[in-house]
Amino acid sequence: MDKSGKILVWLVGIYAALFLLLSINPVDRDTWFVENLTVWIILAVIIGLYCGRIRFSPLAYALMFVLIYLHTIGGHWTFELVPFSWVTDFFGFSRNHFDRIAHFSVGFFAFAVAEWLWSKKLVANKFLLFTYPIFVIAAIAMSYELIEWIYAALTDPEAGAAFLGSQGDIWDAQKDMLADTLGAIFATAVFFWKRNIWENKL
Repeated sequence: MDKSGKILVWLVGIYAALFLLLSINPVDRDTWFVENLTVWIILAVIIGLYCGRIRFSPLAYALMFVLIYLHTIGGHWTFELVPFSWVTDFFGFSRNHFDRIAHFSVGFFAFAVAEWLWSKKLVANKFLLFTYPIFVIAAIAMSYELIEWIYAALTDPEAGAAFLGSQGDIWDAQKDMLADTLGAIFATAVFFWKRNIWENKL
């Protein structure tokens, strides 16, 4: 097994321990299931790609698992109720912003997208290599907000509100998508820095 595979095994092992711990007495079992379903889909894709020989660097895997861990925590408490008051109080926020941190980490997947494009030489210039991963994450973010809307509209109002985690903010969906996109810009910039692409030709 290569280094990436070993890192992936460790990351999955940490997730399994976190999942088992946080599966005990969640705040709302229905919300817990739906939030964790998202994580299971992401894990299935990551592991499926690895088995299909589409593999990423250890850093790419580490960045992708940030969301997996945060989402698992959010599933236990619901994102609105995650113990995050120290941040809320320190900055004087009027709401719990744990979900914004999680959305920002969605953008970290852009690192893996950029890495794959770069390794396969699928883009011809730096502009496309930088912007395409960001657009991919933005499109996924928009699609997820639509799924949240459909779920909230079809399910029990209280369960839907817990899943959305909007906390009364009418612009929650737009701010979530912005956080996803900002995370993608950050991750892609880190990729360019790590590969020293700013100074070199593709």
